[in-house]
Order: sequence, then structure tokens, then C-alpha cells
Amino acid sequence: MRVVVPGSFDPITNGHVDVVERVARRVDHVVVAVLVNPAKQGTFSVDERMDLIRASLDHLDNVAVDAFEGLLVDWCNANGIGVIAKGLRAVADFEYELQMAQMNARIGDIETMFVPASPSSSYLSSSLVKEVARFGGTVTGTVPAVVEDALLARLAESD
Repeated sequence: MRVVVPGSFDPITNGHVDVVERVARRVDHVVVAVLVNPAKQGTFSVDERMDLIRASLDHLDNVAVDAFEGLLVDWCNANGIGVIAKGLRAVADFEYELQMAQMNARIGDIETMFVPASPSSSYLSSSLVKEVARFGGTVTGTVPAVVEDALLARLAESD
């Protein structure tokens, strides 16, 4: 079975890594797909995010990284992927993701697998990590080391 784990991953956190690792143990192939949103300026470019994801997940042989623009279901159908895996941190995530899953099933015949966040990472979000780092707090242990280095370097550039 081929599964996609989509997101903006700006940047990838240890919570994302945990979800991908857990999905990868249960399926044949996982594609981590980075959303290309031309209307939104991220901290990292799509190519930089993809490189950070590859570096963070290079220990997993059955994981690839790609990017998509537009509807995820169209990308899934074009790439022979019938299942989306989404990590859920809280009830608020579930409410939104359930609506998205039902729409994806309706318009693209794509199923969604929900993966609850591990307790050790359920509080993590890319936005929160960036905010803590921006104000000088430590993000060690919340993102892979390669991501921490890149994030701190990027924030230093903007000072």
C-alpha cells in the first residue's frame, strides 16, 4: 500500500517525524508531500523544506519526498496513492481533518487514515517551534537537529 503524509512542514517537527515513522512501519511506501502555496511566504522555500524532510527521514528506506500544488486528491490519483495519513494532536484537529477526509473521499475516492500524535509530541506545531526560536527559546528536542540548525541560521539572517 502507498500512503501520502501531506503538509506544509515549515519546518518538519519531531511530531511529524513520529507520524511518518509510525505510518512507514505499517505500509509499503510513504510519500511525504509538501504543499506548494504560492500565496504564502514560508520561513523555508519548498525546496529547502523538502531537503530538511529528506535529511530528517533518511533512516527510512520506504519514504520519499515530493511536492504538490492544488487539490491533494488530484495529486494522489495522478500518483496512484489511495490513502492519506494525517496526524492528529487534539480534538480541534479531528474536527477539521474529518471534514477534509469526507470531502476527499467524495471528490477523489481517497481514504484518510488518522494517526494520533504521541503524547511526547502532541503539543508541537511548526508555528509554535518558530515562535519559540524567534524569541530565543530552545527548540532542542522539538525538531530534528538538522532542522534546528537551519531554523536558527534562518532566524539569524533576518535579524
